[in-house]
Amino acid sequence: MDADNHLARIAGAIAEPARARMLCCLLDGHARTSTELSVVAEVSPSTASAHLARLKEEQLVQLLAQGKHRYYQLADANVAAALEALLVVAGLPRPAFKPNTPDRLRHARTCYDHMAGTVAVRLHDHMAAQGWLAPDSSEYQLTPAGEQGIRALGIDTGALRKLRRRFACPCLDWSERKPHVGGALGAALLKLALEKGWVEQDMDSRALAVPPKAQRRMLAAFGLSEV
Repeated sequence: MDADNHLARIAGAIAEPARARMLCCLLDGHARTSTELSVVAEVSPSTASAHLARLKEEQLVQLLAQGKHRYYQLADANVAAALEALLVVAGLPRPAFKPNTPDRLRHARTCYDHMAGTVAVRLHDHMAAQGWLAPDSSEYQLTPAGEQGIRALGIDTGALRKLRRRFACPCLDWSERKPHVGGALGAALLKLALEKGWVEQDMDSRALAVPPKAQRRMLAAFGLSEV
């Protein structure tokens, strides 16, 4: 297909008001379900599914499967940049993401055998920004800098690779709708946090207590400061 015809198809996909609202909603980087996007777009769930199928067909969004749940997010940074440029022309601000997860669970909790929540997402984003994580299909590999950084924390990456499970992978966070680190590496990071006393396991729920001083020590170990 010629580039100009392809451009026209993409422009047509964006131009429909309901689809435009969905795309603008996803600009904050958080993933959302089709039901949530149907509310944003002010259409029925069935109509939202049809719109999302069109957006996926034009490679404007991608579908993420997390257990029994299905989430949508923008396909990549190029799509986000194009939408940002259109919003500048339109002169409209992007909407803000408003999670409704209880604060205690949102801050830090377990996700099976690894850490989730605001703290875990921040650690993931920092490792990605530092160039520690190299995307490999649906998994992560460590870069040389990542190997050095993780080993400096006291984690034996060689032993993790011998386990019969994925070494590391992005796991979509339930409350933040951004990825945290899952797999053997994620489990090792949680084990380290518990051993160091950075987090404390709640015996009655998935919540992890993170005392302020302990959080500062944990962030400092990763080269982060309190914000």
